[in-house]
Amino acid sequence: MTNDLKTRLYWNKNPVVEDKFHFTTKYKCFYLIYYEHFQDVEQSIAREKQIKGYSRIKKDKLINNFNPNWDFLNETIE
Repeated sequence: MTNDLKTRLYWNKNPVVEDKFHFTTKYKCFYLIYYEHFQDVEQSIAREKQIKGYSRIKKDKLINNFNPNWDFLNETIE
């Protein structure tokens, strides 16, 4: 969850210090393929927790419905 997705994407790809415990550094996940937008912070956090509990298959279906080609969306965020 973030209130500034564009900045979050930048810092995930360009960490200030190489942090081996930072998720994106550890797993080299730098590309956005799915996101949701919420106005309410509590709803956003609840949705994030819900998705984290999904199986891999359910997450793949969620992405396929949103982004069928699994395009990298980093540059589309304004």
